[in-house]
Amino acid sequence: MNIFTKYASLILIFLFATNPIISAQHTTPPNILSMQERAEVENQWLEHRLNNVIPKLMRRENIDMWIIIAREYNEDPVIKTMLPATWQSARRRTILVFSNDGQKVERMAVARYDIGKFFKTAWDKEKEPNQWQRLADIIKEKDPQTIALNYSSTFALADGISKSQYKDFSSTLSRKYQDRIISGENLAIGWLETRTEPEMQVYPMIVHIAHDIIAEGFSEKVIQPGITTTTDVEWWYRERIRDLNLTAWFHPSVSVQRSADPDTSFLNNFSQRPDENVILPGDLLHVDFGITYLGLNTDTQQHAYVLKPGENQAPKGLQKALKTGNRLQDILTENFKEGRNGNEILAKSRKRAINEGITPSIYTHPIGYHGHGAGPTIGLWDQQDGVPGKGDYPLYANTAHSIELNATVNIPEWNKEIRIMLEEDAFFDGDSVRYIDGRQTELWLIPRQD
Repeated sequence: MNIFTKYASLILIFLFATNPIISAQHTTPPNILSMQERAEVENQWLEHRLNNVIPKLMRRENIDMWIIIAREYNEDPVIKTMLPATWQSARRRTILVFSNDGQKVERMAVARYDIGKFFKTAWDKEKEPNQWQRLADIIKEKDPQTIALNYSSTFALADGISKSQYKDFSSTLSRKYQDRIISGENLAIGWLETRTEPEMQVYPMIVHIAHDIIAEGFSEKVIQPGITTTTDVEWWYRERIRDLNLTAWFHPSVSVQRSADPDTSFLNNFSQRPDENVILPGDLLHVDFGITYLGLNTDTQQHAYVLKPGENQAPKGLQKALKTGNRLQDILTENFKEGRNGNEILAKSRKRAINEGITPSIYTHPIGYHGHGAGPTIGLWDQQDGVPGKGDYPLYANTAHSIELNATVNIPEWNKEIRIMLEEDAFFDGDSVRYIDGRQTELWLIPRQD
């Protein structure tokens, strides 16, 4: 049994035994792998991806050669996802070359050493002292009709080559090969956004851990109404992530909506909320939370209600509001169609939601190697008419997305409008969308009720 099969089996047993979204009971997080075990899993994933994802992408984009150039501490975002787990960065100047001859894709490194077992060095400095000249010689030997480099005016994640490296590289080539240089934007985005079967066997566990931490933080174990502040809970989340030997890719945010407070804008909830907001009975809490584990990220927003004395459930208006948010999620994911771009999905979803009497705001993004990942942007909170460039990118199968949105809903008991702000990670297989580890369909209650 290889290392991946071993740990995937343990993970799947855990997943079948627990479900934090529908259970009011806390679950115990799974045993987090050691750093050595993580490296073994990540390297197996990388080998699978290089052997399977790269050839498909190069055929899809009709690219003969893809060259990725980076220097130590100024890494291309793509190259960082292709390095062995024991490499923390590029070394000196690291150049990766993928050469597609129509039958297979050859991988090589124009570097002083092999890049793990994944890229064998193709440069002997004793024979050719100049690294750029060796790269030019390889290009001449392979004679590619298209040479893709990572530059893009639209996607930062596909814009990894620096000006100086581009200048030094291109100046080494003859005019014939300079004219064959094109943007590798679609290769870079395709590589980053594609989720493989081995990854998707484990991703539910990663999202499950995030859900479990949220549930624990939104409980009486952490929150004492009248004493605990939103800042206290944020830092509890940071400490809990660290205790589990994980990392956060952004600082968690916890905010409050309550009946007595004046309405606040969406932006205020994130950038201008009070530093020390004491949590009180009757509050509707919101968290925005994400972790990184095994090289993959999560991004989740959920709500909790703090019970008043004598209450055993949230007001009906808040319960109904969450259902409205769930309905908006359904409308959005039902519009996921392969080949449809982000702006089309946004427009169709907003139109349908408005026709159903929902006041929507949709700002969904891909997720995976990066929290705000590579792929189509489906709205921004301040661009509900579409996002030029990033929103024009098409939806592909086998991609993960954070279904992020909010619905403005009137709460009769409060005589005011509130926003149900939800975010759950989901996977699109080309036909339909499934939530990677379920979604919130009931408000967390503080304290929990049997």
